[in-house]
Amino acid sequence: MSVMNRSVAKIHQILLKKKKTIAVAESCTGGLVSKLLTDLPKSSKYFLLGVISYSNSAKTSVLKVSAKIIRERGAVSAQVAAEMAESVRRLGKTDFGISITGIAGPGGGSKDKPVGTVFCAVADKSKTVIEEFNFSGSRGSIRRQSSQKALELLKTLI
Repeated sequence: MSVMNRSVAKIHQILLKKKKTIAVAESCTGGLVSKLLTDLPKSSKYFLLGVISYSNSAKTSVLKVSAKIIRERGAVSAQVAAEMAESVRRLGKTDFGISITGIAGPGGGSKDKPVGTVFCAVADKSKTVIEEFNFSGSRGSIRRQSSQKALELLKTLI
């Protein structure tokens, strides 16, 4: 069993045991975190909502992320990751919201935010934890690394 699969299995056990629920908002991972969380039987007991908000308009219209923050900070920022996690948690009426926004490449990067820049956030009712990562590798590799780190961040909060 891979490290990621063991991590998902542990999260699965904890969420079931504690009877906690989760909603996910993904951008650069395109649904990979949602897929990993729903691969195991009984995941419907905790996984209530998944949103792939790839475009800025989806972030603002579906998740109600501030258009002003996207303009000022960019869609790939700590503030947007936090708003995505908090919003999807409220939207899904769940205990936890998790989000990922980043640049998986191979294009789209800049000097300030190169390819591999990713922000992950996890929110519960009382707090939001955000982490920034700088991954390297192929598009697929960056997406997998992003998903793994987001799940590790979730595991520390649940």
